[in-house]
Amino acid sequence: MVTLKGNSVFLRALEPEDLIEVHRIENDERLWSVSETLTPFSLFSIKEYLANAHKDIYEVKQLRLAICDTKTKELIGLIDLFDYDPYNARAGIGILIEAEADRGKGYGKEALELMLNYGKKHLKLHQLYANILEDNVASIQLFKGAGFVVVGIKKDWRRVSAEGDRFRESYKNELLFQHLL
Repeated sequence: MVTLKGNSVFLRALEPEDLIEVHRIENDERLWSVSETLTPFSLFSIKEYLANAHKDIYEVKQLRLAICDTKTKELIGLIDLFDYDPYNARAGIGILIEAEADRGKGYGKEALELMLNYGKKHLKLHQLYANILEDNVASIQLFKGAGFVVVGIKKDWRRVSAEGDRFRESYKNELLFQHLL
């Protein structure tokens, strides 16, 4: 059984040819609140990252895979395992489907299921966790649908600026989801 291929998407390692797509995703300011990014990434830094993306999860404690459409083979998103802790058999997980037009089509659901199976079968993970802002309804539905449950609320965890007005700031709660495999 191939654990990284589904009906609609497959997961694969990042390639040097992904430079432009990863650079575009990492520098999309609309996505920075999800990744907690505050500054843009240079092409050089993304190139260096991709050059080292082959390193083992046991060494770098993270794994980022491309989510690709099975028909077109095009990269449509990214899925990450981070804070990998082999002793306690757990990791954080995050997912991004880049284009609005590709969201809500089940790609994220299938990619998440593939990663859950991979984590359990190959990494022998016992649990995964995800941090999701309380107003990210689509992500909350995605993770709940995959068996994640809310185990905590981090109050006023993320500072956010009003659209177009960096002086109007507020704070949002972040939900902590957990899934025992």
